[in-house]
Amino acid sequence: MLTSNRESILRSNSALGCPRNISPSPRSLRLQFILKNCIDLLGAAALVVALLPVFILTTMLVYFEDGAPIIYRRRVVGVAGEFDAFKFRTMRTKADSILACNPVLLAECQRNFKLSNDPRVTRLGACLRRFSIDELPQLFNVLQGQMSLVGPRMITAPELDKYGAHKQLLLSVKPGLTGYWQVCGRQNVSYDDRVRMDVQYLNNWSLGIDLAILIRTPLKVLKMEGAF
Repeated sequence: MLTSNRESILRSNSALGCPRNISPSPRSLRLQFILKNCIDLLGAAALVVALLPVFILTTMLVYFEDGAPIIYRRRVVGVAGEFDAFKFRTMRTKADSILACNPVLLAECQRNFKLSNDPRVTRLGACLRRFSIDELPQLFNVLQGQMSLVGPRMITAPELDKYGAHKQLLLSVKPGLTGYWQVCGRQNVSYDDRVRMDVQYLNNWSLGIDLAILIRTPLKVLKMEGAF
C-alpha cells in the first residue's frame, strides 16, 4: 500500500507540473507571492458571498441536529503562531468522552490524528465531511490572513514532531484550505506520506501549482475520494 501511495505521489507531481531542480529568481518569487495573496483575499471574499446560502443552510442543519455550538474551533499552528481554525461542527457535543471510553480508537487517533470510522461524528457531520462543507468557515481564516486558499495541511502543535527536520519549513508558510494532499490523497494515505506530500509541495512551490490545485479541488471533492 505504501509503495502504491508513493507511486501515486510521483504521478501527481507530474500532473500538477511540479518542477524539479528549478530555482526561480527572488524577483519572480516575490511577484508570485504578491499574486497569491491577492488571489487569497479576492477569492475568499467572492466564495463567502457566493456560498452564503450554503453557510446559512448548514448553520440551521447543525443546530437542529445537535444544538450549539455551530462552529468548532481547532487550535492549529501557523506562520505567526497558533490560531483557531474554524469548521462547522461535525462531532457530537460529548465527543471527548466517547473517545476516552474506547482505548483502541484513542490509540488510533493519537497515532494518525484521524479515525476512519469515527463514532463521534454525527450523521450530518459525515455528510459535511464527505463534501468538505465543514471546512468552508476557514474562508474567514483566509480573510484574516491566517490561512491561504492553497497550502500545506493544517496541523496541531503535537503533530509538528511528525515533520522532523522539515518543521520550520512547514511553519514558514500559511496552511491551506486545500492543497497538494487534498487533491492527491486525502485520507487514503499514511501520515508519513502526508508529510512527504507537504514537503514536496513546499520544496517545489509555484503559483502555477497552486492554480492547478485550485482547479482540481472541486472535482476531487465531488468524487468523494478518501473523505471521512
